[in-house]
Amino acid sequence: MKMMLRNMCVVAVALALAVMTGTAQGARRVALGDWPEARGPNRDGVSQETGLIDKWALNGENFLWRAPFGGRSAPIVTGNRVYVQNPAGRGAAMQERVMALDADTGKVVWEYKFNMFQSDVPTHRVGWASPAADPETGNIYALGGCALVVALSKDGKPLWERSIGEEFAAFTTHGGRTMSPILDGDLVIVSAAISSWGTQANRAHRFVALDKRTGEIVWVSTPGGRPYDTAYALPTIATINGLRLLIAGTGDGAVHAMKPQTGERVWSFVAAKRAVNTGVVVKGTNVIVSHGDENFDTNALGMMAAIDGSQTGDIKTTKWAVKGDQFGFSSPVIDGNRVYQIENGSRLKAFDLETGRELWRQSLGTVQKAPLVLADGKLFVGTESGKFFIVRPSQEKAQVLSEVEMPISRDSAQQQEGTPEPILAGAAVSRGRIFFVSSDAVYAIGSKTAKTLSTTAVDEAAQKGEGDPAYLQVAPTELVLRPGQTVTLHARSFDVKGRFLREETAATWSLQGLKGTVANGTLSIAADPIEQAGTIKATVGALSGEARARIVHPLPWTETFESYADGAVPPGWINATAGKFSVTTLDGQKVLQKAPDNTIFKRLRAFIGPVDWSNYTFEGDVRANTRRRQMADIGITAQRYTLVLYGNSQQLKLESWEPETQRTLTVPFAWKADTWYHLKLRVENMPDGKVRARGKAWPTGEAEPAQWMIDKVDPIGNRQGAPGLFVDAEFGAYLDNLKIVANQ
Repeated sequence: MKMMLRNMCVVAVALALAVMTGTAQGARRVALGDWPEARGPNRDGVSQETGLIDKWALNGENFLWRAPFGGRSAPIVTGNRVYVQNPAGRGAAMQERVMALDADTGKVVWEYKFNMFQSDVPTHRVGWASPAADPETGNIYALGGCALVVALSKDGKPLWERSIGEEFAAFTTHGGRTMSPILDGDLVIVSAAISSWGTQANRAHRFVALDKRTGEIVWVSTPGGRPYDTAYALPTIATINGLRLLIAGTGDGAVHAMKPQTGERVWSFVAAKRAVNTGVVVKGTNVIVSHGDENFDTNALGMMAAIDGSQTGDIKTTKWAVKGDQFGFSSPVIDGNRVYQIENGSRLKAFDLETGRELWRQSLGTVQKAPLVLADGKLFVGTESGKFFIVRPSQEKAQVLSEVEMPISRDSAQQQEGTPEPILAGAAVSRGRIFFVSSDAVYAIGSKTAKTLSTTAVDEAAQKGEGDPAYLQVAPTELVLRPGQTVTLHARSFDVKGRFLREETAATWSLQGLKGTVANGTLSIAADPIEQAGTIKATVGALSGEARARIVHPLPWTETFESYADGAVPPGWINATAGKFSVTTLDGQKVLQKAPDNTIFKRLRAFIGPVDWSNYTFEGDVRANTRRRQMADIGITAQRYTLVLYGNSQQLKLESWEPETQRTLTVPFAWKADTWYHLKLRVENMPDGKVRARGKAWPTGEAEPAQWMIDKVDPIGNRQGAPGLFVDAEFGAYLDNLKIVANQ
C-alpha cells in the first residue's frame, strides 16, 4: 500500500506538469524513415519513401538478414532499432516479449519478457498486438495477451505497467485477438472488451487512455455496445473537416470515432454481426470500412464500404458498399483514387474510391491476414500461405514483381511447423529497407546501407483550444486507494473539438458513495477500514466531469456478506455485476451467489483488491450446484495464481495461465455438489526471484489438513496480483467466508 501512495504522489506531480506546459496538445513529428506504429507514421499503411527494391531472393539478391524470432504481429522501426512483440520460450517457460533488434544486422539489442496470467489466450496466439513507439521520448509501449500494458524506455528498461486485465476484467478469448496501442500527445490509448463496477459494470469494448509517462488512467470511453468477441483492428487518428478523430473497429461489430484527448464519441457505424478486425483508411471525408462477417441486410458475408466521416451520431447509410467479399483481416490502403484490399482468400482487389466499382483482382494465395503496405508505387505484403509479394498496381491491373516462398517452418511461434512460414502481419518500411515477421523469424530486405533521409513523414502543429469549454475531464479518472489516503485531482476543460483549454482551478467538487472530503481537487479518504466505491465530481458552470475511486479494505480482510441485503454486490468488485454475482440468503445465511447462466458469462473471473498486493493467503468456502450430472468449476485467485475445484473431472488444480497446461499442477479430489468446501491458497515471493504457491481443499467444518495438497515453485513467478474469484457454473455456485491475510 505504501507503493500505491508513492505512485499517486508521482502521478499528481506529472499531471500538474502536463497541465501547466500543455504537452498533452503537443505537436507530432515523425522522421521520414521511422515506422513507429504497426501501420506506419500516418497509420494508413503508406510510406513516402522512394527507390525501394522490386525483387529479392532468400539468402540472395537484396536479402539482408533473418533473425529467428517469429511472431504474429508487425514490426515497428525508429532510428536503427526494429522492435517486435512475440512469444519467448515454450511450454512452462513461455512468456510474452518485446525485443529491440539492430536494423543493420538483426542482432538482439535488448529484450523484455513478461508473464501471461489470468488469460484464456492459447500459447499459439500470444503476441498478436504490435508495440508502439513514442516519437517524442522514444519509449516503447505494448499491450500483452493478458491485457497488461507495459511501458519501456528505448533502452528496454521498465518504466511502468498497468494490468487492464485485472483492473477491468478484460475478456481475453481463445481467439487471442488483441488491439495494438496508439499514441496521441501525452496519451497511450489501448482497447479491449472489459467490465468493472458501477456505471461501467457491464461488459463493453472500451478504450482506455493512460498518461504515457506515469500509466495513470486519464479517460475511459465506451462508444458502443456489448462485444460479440475480441478484436484486433488497427486504430488510426485522422482529421476530418478540422476535427481530429480516433477511429477503430471494435468487438461489437461497429466502427467508432472519438476525440482522442477526451474519448468523447463523435460517430458510430454498425457494420457487422461480429467483431470488426480491419483498420480503416481515410481520404477527405471518406472513411473506408470493411469486415468479413455477417451483414444485417443480406446473407452475403463481408463488406467494403465508404461512409461520410464528417457526420455525428449513429451513421446509418453508406456512400457505397460492396458486399460478398470477406475482408475479415487485411486492412486496406488508398492510392490516389483507388482503394486496395485483400480478402480472406488472398485475392488482392482494387476499387474506385468514389464509387466502389471493382477495377481488377489478383490472386496471391489461399489464406490472408496481413495488411498491405504501399510505398514507392508498390505493394509489399506477405500471406498466410507462406509467400512475400512485391506488386506494382495501376488503374488497369496488378503486376507481380516478386514472389518469394518462405522457408519451411521449423520453430513456429504459431506452432504449426512443416509448411512455408506464414506471415500474418504487415511490413514496415524504413530507410530503404522492408522488415516483416513470419511465424519463425524477422526478415530484413532492401538496401545494404540504410538511406539517410532528412525530411519528415509527419509534422503536425500543436493543437490550440479555442472558444468556450465544452467538456470537463477529471484526471486521473480511475483510482484504487487505501483508507486515509490523500490524492490531488485535476479538472481540465476542452473545447468543442476536444482540444485542451485550461485547468479549472475554481471547479466545485463533491463526493458520491465515498466517505471523505474533497476541496480544490484534493481528495482525502476517511480512515475507516472499509471497502468503498464511488465518484468524485467536478463542476464548472454547466459542465461536470467525474473520477471513480475504489477504496480497498486493508489486510487482514474478512467477508461473510452478512451486512449486505439480498441482491447487493460488494462495492468496487470488478466484473461481479456482469458475471451475475450478488448476495443471497441460503440455508438462513448470507452468501455470494453466482447465478445460473448458460451464456458466455457462465465462465468468468472477478477481482476484489489492488493489483500490487503480494505475499498473502486467500481462503474461503465454495459450493457448486449440479444438474444432469454437470458440476461447476469454482476457485479463488491470489497473486495471479488460481486454485480451482473442477467438478466433472473431480480434480483440484493450481493454474496461473489456464491454456498453458504444462505449468498447471493437478491432484485428484473427490467432492460433491451442493456441499460446502474450503479452499486455501498461499503465495509468497522467494528471495531468489522465484514464487511459491501452495493450495489445499477440505470439507467445510472439518479439520484443516496439515499438508498442502499442491506445492509449486514457479521460476518465472508472478510477484504481485489482485485477489479474485473464478467460476464456471451454468447451474450456479456460491462463495462465503472469504478471508485474506498477509503472510507471516
